[in-house]
Amino acid sequence: MSCCGEGASLAAIELARSQPETVDDHVDPAFLREAKDGATELTLIVPGMHCAGCLSKVERALRSVSGVSRARANLTAHKAVVGFDPQTVEAEELIAAVRGAGYAARPVDPAVFNNVADEEAGAELLRSLAVAGFAAGNVMLLSVSVWSGADEATRNLFHWISAMIALPAIAYAGRPFFRSAARALSARSLNMDVPISLAVVLAALMSLHETIIGAPHAWFDASITLLFFLLIGRVLDFRMRGVARAAATRLLSLSADSARLVGEDGRISLVRAGAVKPGDVVEVAAGERVPLDGTVISGWSDVDKSPLTGEPLPEAVRDGSAVFAGTLNVTGPIRLKVEKSAGDSLLADIIRLMEGAEAGRGRFVGLADRAARIYAPAVHILAALAFVGWLLVGIGWHDSLMIAIAVLIITCPCALGLAVPATQIVASGRLLKEGIIVKDGAALERLAGVDTVVFDKTGTLTGGDPRLAEEPEVDDRTWALAAALASKSRHPLAKALAASALGRGVTPLCVEDVREEPGAGMEARFEGRRVRLGRREWVAETEHAESGGAFSEIWIEIPGAAPKAFRFVDRLRPDAAPLVARLKEMGFGVHLLSGDRPEAVAAAARGLGIAEWTGGVTPADKVAEVERLQAEGRHVLMVGDGINDAPALAAATASISPATGSDISQVAADFVLSSGALAPIAEGIVVARRARRVILENFAIALAYNAIAVPVALAGLATPLIAAVAMSSSSILVTANALRLSLGAGKRASAKPQPRNALADTGREAAA
Repeated sequence: MSCCGEGASLAAIELARSQPETVDDHVDPAFLREAKDGATELTLIVPGMHCAGCLSKVERALRSVSGVSRARANLTAHKAVVGFDPQTVEAEELIAAVRGAGYAARPVDPAVFNNVADEEAGAELLRSLAVAGFAAGNVMLLSVSVWSGADEATRNLFHWISAMIALPAIAYAGRPFFRSAARALSARSLNMDVPISLAVVLAALMSLHETIIGAPHAWFDASITLLFFLLIGRVLDFRMRGVARAAATRLLSLSADSARLVGEDGRISLVRAGAVKPGDVVEVAAGERVPLDGTVISGWSDVDKSPLTGEPLPEAVRDGSAVFAGTLNVTGPIRLKVEKSAGDSLLADIIRLMEGAEAGRGRFVGLADRAARIYAPAVHILAALAFVGWLLVGIGWHDSLMIAIAVLIITCPCALGLAVPATQIVASGRLLKEGIIVKDGAALERLAGVDTVVFDKTGTLTGGDPRLAEEPEVDDRTWALAAALASKSRHPLAKALAASALGRGVTPLCVEDVREEPGAGMEARFEGRRVRLGRREWVAETEHAESGGAFSEIWIEIPGAAPKAFRFVDRLRPDAAPLVARLKEMGFGVHLLSGDRPEAVAAAARGLGIAEWTGGVTPADKVAEVERLQAEGRHVLMVGDGINDAPALAAATASISPATGSDISQVAADFVLSSGALAPIAEGIVVARRARRVILENFAIALAYNAIAVPVALAGLATPLIAAVAMSSSSILVTANALRLSLGAGKRASAKPQPRNALADTGREAAA
């Protein structure tokens, strides 16, 4: 379906209503921001944008304005971000351009506005479907009575009762189509909802006319049944699109709303994070999130940077260390000098990356949308030709109009509209049995075309929890002291050490004066002597940097003995290597990207047999690598579980997140592995390819139906009622074909990908 009804979020609607309606309203400079490319950037909310066609119109309208350097619309967030030269064009002209294309537009503050799930739009579609279904059932029962041979008085009574049921139902249930059609016509364009609205309204009005004059036929049943079937397709499509696609809004939950501002007199006040300016000093207590990007000027601590880098272990920070908004201060209080405002922080950059990647995927146009560009005007032309042609033949305006209405009804895109969502629903149920939750039905087509798989490491191919890599060379007494100190710490390695000691049945010794040195480790007194557990350079009091290689280390120092190390590794999942082997056997290129240390990534790649890997990457690096692969002609499946993976998950052709992953990664991904197992990934690709074949078959059915039905309607051999029945039959046939996906098991043995390009084949050979 080309347009998806009225799907503006409540937040968008309320925001739009709160702004003045005149096109020459002044845009507050607070809505403008300086982008990295030097252009001034304006974010607009466009609540009436619901499909790929809408998105293209909005972008074309903005780019047609002189002075605009770029325009990118985001379908799921109902936003458009415009880069422009303020010396050439005013912000108000951009809003006027969008309005001229037939869409409402209002500026929003990108740092404040949150896109919310459009529950109201979904509820309206369901209410419309319920009303149409109820009315269609009752009107059809009355029609059966008329067809059974009711006499003239009874027939007229049933027609009037049908009118009283159908007309209010059509007025209510048809609103999503009528509003969309009106919006398209006001912008002097056509979409699929225009012929739908014309067919429904003309059939209803002609039926009312026939009822008033006491004619033997009326077609209220055709009008309301047509709406009912179209709404089924609209609801299925709405559900499968997934209204929570804007994962960037989940990232905002990492942002600290307030900051502890340190004044010149040393007093601390709680202020909004957005009110803090570069150069100010803020204090961050242990357990709090860092509110803004800055540099540490006092204090030692461990900072959990996993939301930004994916590195599972906290990083020690001290004077001069850079910290970033959204990271978690773990062990000790620190003060930092703010380097960037809230809107320019690294977290804000990731949010913009996320929205940009989502907008890129939102530009995917399905076969139904592409067909709609030709289908909508063709339907109108056929109906007009039928009306004019039969009028010239001399059968009169009444019969000519009946034939034109029959053409409109018989060509209404029910089968075309159901071809995709019906298949997606059945395929989703099939994948659910395999352990895969489908969040975005449109991604099934993208998944069917992938030829390269990119994995994150930590938490995806590994368990995400450090375990002892080898048996440490320590005696029982050292084990007991290490357990005593580790049990007092919140550091992940200390927790892993305490858990290992507990599993070995080690009884911790009694220690005194335990204290934690933020960013360094634990210190205590045992039998009057100092003992330490922590980082190598602190424990051994040397200037040598920690050199754990592929392992993470925690050291213990006991006076009179050399420091000893406990080495940890994040172990690979048992099903990771078999999955990689199967993907390579199927012909896929396999890559590994991780924010973890290169040594640890290299060790994991060797264990899995992955030749192409990169360690120490940032979220932006992951997006850049995915986009590089796609620029080479590859179709990338991204598999990741962390917050830092979310932009890459959104940028990839298709994406999967384990159920054990972060909420944000699961929102950003198209699919979620409900069982946590990795094996279903390969089977998911097989099912997606079968679903694509079924979708193509459904399009063939819809086209064949039109090839037969349209000439029949043009020849005047189909009444509006017969046209509605034929249209419904084609929809049932398409749905029945989609149900074949739920039968039998996937053909695992024949899960060969389509022929890949030379670049992909080269990658495969390198991996082998």
